[in-house]
Parts: sequence; C-alpha cells; structure tokens
Amino acid sequence: MNILITMSNIGDKIASIKGQLPEQVRLVAVSKTKPIEDIQEAYDSGHRIFGENKALELRDKALVLPDNIHWHFIGHLQRNKVKFIAPFVKLIHAVDSLRLLKEIDKQAKANDRIISCLLQFHIASEEAKFGLNIAEASELLSSDEYKEMKNIKITGVMGMASNTFDTDLVRAEFKHLLNIFQSLRYKFFLDNIFYREISMGMSNDYQIAVQEGSTLVRIGSSIFGARNYKK
Repeated sequence: MNILITMSNIGDKIASIKGQLPEQVRLVAVSKTKPIEDIQEAYDSGHRIFGENKALELRDKALVLPDNIHWHFIGHLQRNKVKFIAPFVKLIHAVDSLRLLKEIDKQAKANDRIISCLLQFHIASEEAKFGLNIAEASELLSSDEYKEMKNIKITGVMGMASNTFDTDLVRAEFKHLLNIFQSLRYKFFLDNIFYREISMGMSNDYQIAVQEGSTLVRIGSSIFGARNYKK
C-alpha cells in the first residue's frame, strides 16, 4: 500500500533526481500547494531552490522558512502581485511582456534589489500557454524602456513543451527554445555573462530537456507527490 510514497522520503527523491542531472543543470523543486513541513524537509536534506506559482503563497512561505532559500516564481505573474514577491524572489521565470518587466523593475527598486528574470516563450502547440515569440522579445529588448531599467537582469529564457506523449514533438519544442536562447544571445547578450539560463523540463519531460540544453528543470510531483489543491 502506497509503496511509491513510503519507499523514500523527500530528501531521497531530490537526491535521486539530482544524481541524474549533469553538473550544469540545477533542480527547482516545485513546492506550489505543498505545506511548510514538506519544504522544510527538502531544505533539511540540503536543497535550496524552490518554485512557487502563486505570489501570496510564495510570500507567506518566505516569511516563515529560512532566509537562504532561493525562491523562484514559475507561474504566470500578474502585475498587481509583483509587490508581494519582490522582497524575496531570486528568479522570475515567466516574464511575457514589457509591462510586467517594468513593474518588476519598479518593485525591485522599491526593495533596493536587482531581480533576475527569464523571458517566457510560447513553444508548445497548445494555445493555452503564455509566452512571447522571437519578434516580440526582440522588440522588448530593443526598446528604450527596457534599456533604462536598472533593477532587473535578464538571465535567460523559459518555455513549456506540449503536454503530450509525443516525445519527438517535445524534443522539437525544446530545440526551438534553445535556438531562441542562442539567437537572443548573439543579438543582445553576447558580452553578458549572466545570460546563461534555459528553464525547460518538468517531471514528465526533464530528461529530454536536459539533452536539449536545459540549465533549470522544474520538478514537483516526482518529489512531493500530486498537488494539494485547495477548495
């Protein structure tokens, strides 16, 4: 009964996944909907990078958990919620507009911080996914408004592949994101040592993502089990 849960604890699962990752790939333990106790258990095992997709939930967890946790915001971020995570967040994965980036810069300045950000791209065949295309990203990065921002730092790109069993399609979508990353690097970030992150890959496809150049994999259910939905 419940063999998958009892055979190893959270720390063991994290160690097992990390053991499969190349040295240059970091694990974001997706702790959204999970209780403080589970995150503390993961922290006590030595893990430090956690991903949340709700601003208020991230804030509430950051206030009670250790200060040296690296909080990553991995979901779609509304501009009116940026102020709640600005004091705590280490990396925002899903910047999909200039307006959002401006708000992050504003709130980072208010907290005397520089917040690292990834540009999110729509690489999946599904319509529901958020994200920029290469033309929109180029327009953003060429804008005077972006060039005036002092409290954000673009460190790479992020994308979500289609939710499908078609591994060839998933691989092609990850290759597309790698091509976007490289294109932007040559055009805008050639001399920027901080531009180096490709956030792609989740519990069901991270092995393919790693093969295609991911530097950050976002894994939740393989560590913490199924999501705890509220209401």
